[in-house]
Amino acid sequence: MSDENWQDELKSLRAEVARLNSHRFIRMHNSTTRLVWFNFLRGLAFGLGSVIGATVLVSILVFFLKEINFIPIIGDWAAQVLEIIAVESGQ
Repeated sequence: MSDENWQDELKSLRAEVARLNSHRFIRMHNSTTRLVWFNFLRGLAFGLGSVIGATVLVSILVFFLKEINFIPIIGDWAAQVLEIIAVESGQ
């Protein structure tokens, strides 16, 4: 490898590293405050999504449990579960 080619490669590498260092992702991780704030908001979004998802799944489950009252064994169990849910929710 010639000396001139080596220097060109080094300049190219320096330019690429400078471009990567100016990237928003890297700048955010260089600042502790921004990183903590970003992770806090990410945690809030994850928690909210988990609660909404669990609520939807439980409501769908309760709906289907109401519909299977006609099955003898499962219907009795479903009625007990629905009664417990009604007592716990204050209805």
